[in-house]
Amino acid sequence: MTKAELVEEVARNTQLTKKHAEIIVNTVFDSIVHSLKSGEKIELRGFGSFRIRRREARVGRNPKTGAPVDVPPKRIPYFKPGKELRELLNSKR
Repeated sequence: MTKAELVEEVARNTQLTKKHAEIIVNTVFDSIVHSLKSGEKIELRGFGSFRIRRREARVGRNPKTGAPVDVPPKRIPYFKPGKELRELLNSKR
């Protein structure tokens, strides 16, 4: 599902205009990004949680030349699905 399809689904289910649905979807995404940037974790009960994992600096290799390359430390977003979501996905129809 793309973001545009999500906006259409929200608009259809809530009987809002696509413009209002797009504002809602963008607000949710912006809130998630803002919380992760500030170091908070996000828990959506029954769905899952978003967290940040830290990767330490390391020395990598350029695959073309084999020369060592310094890779800086990074913060990586991570999604962990909740128990209910896993059960829904793995249940037989």
